[in-house]
Amino acid sequence: MNENVKNSFQRLKILYLYKIMLEQTDEQHPITMSEIISQLKLCGISAERKALYQDIEALCTFGLDIKQLKGNTSGYYVASREFELPELKLLADAVTSSRFLTEKKSNELLKKIEGLSSVHEAKQIHRQVFVSNRAKAMNERIYINVDTIHRAIAEGKKISFKYFDYDLEKKKKYRDGLRVCSPYTLSWTDERYYLIAYYEKYTSISNFRVDRMESVKILEEDIVPKPADFSIAEYMNSSFSMFSGESRDVKLRFDNKLINTVIDRFGKDVSLIPDGNEHFTVHVKVKAEAPFFAWLFQFGSKARIIEPEELKTRYLVHLNEVLSNLQEV
Repeated sequence: MNENVKNSFQRLKILYLYKIMLEQTDEQHPITMSEIISQLKLCGISAERKALYQDIEALCTFGLDIKQLKGNTSGYYVASREFELPELKLLADAVTSSRFLTEKKSNELLKKIEGLSSVHEAKQIHRQVFVSNRAKAMNERIYINVDTIHRAIAEGKKISFKYFDYDLEKKKKYRDGLRVCSPYTLSWTDERYYLIAYYEKYTSISNFRVDRMESVKILEEDIVPKPADFSIAEYMNSSFSMFSGESRDVKLRFDNKLINTVIDRFGKDVSLIPDGNEHFTVHVKVKAEAPFFAWLFQFGSKARIIEPEELKTRYLVHLNEVLSNLQEV
């Protein structure tokens, strides 16, 4: 090794020391000065103890929280990080359970999360993530789609995209033509990413599964401004399984045992009106379609539609159709 290259390596000493401390140490795994010297030697850098003491002090001044452990187990370690281990485990769980991320993208993100801890703590994060065998998205470009949509929203521009479904062979079947819409926001609902937007084809606000979108492009045209009376929160509360449709006012009656369920569904601002000693009623806006009927049905006799009468009739027809289908089988 010539002198210039050797001097270049020596100038990198404190950077390698910074890397060693972050990657190799935590409170349970301090590193001794002899081990630091050996690690640096593997990187082609010679170091003396006195100089390393000064380098560690410089890193502390820079903001790296290095502590010295004395006693039976001695050495130096990074005592605190931007993300603590419980926080990294939480992020790892979120990435693993996110259906909108493909398995490949999940693994890439998990590797990066593990890199925010020491190699020893990373093993705990790695074990943490094998929590369930969940269905993952198949659209590899969803990560890019989300970023593109966010940029379009920030710039106030329309987007275009292709929208598809899967057939019985799990192959993509594209719907006719490009969709053009004015993006308003992205929503994380029912473990999926949804785009809420003004859809020009139907001249109304609608939503789209982001993992079913392809070739998302930002257009030069400005968005159709969001209506002044449009509330994202109200739109979300009225939607079941993010089913598109017109929201309408309904009156529902529930058993008191379902108070928590109703608040979880419609929010803490919903008015609960007592109806006798064991029931209460609510007035809410819902998209009164099949997903709403399915949600209501799970409560059996503990939930019922009071108004409007026409909706009660539709619900009854829906139930009869289900029963007829069972009888045919």
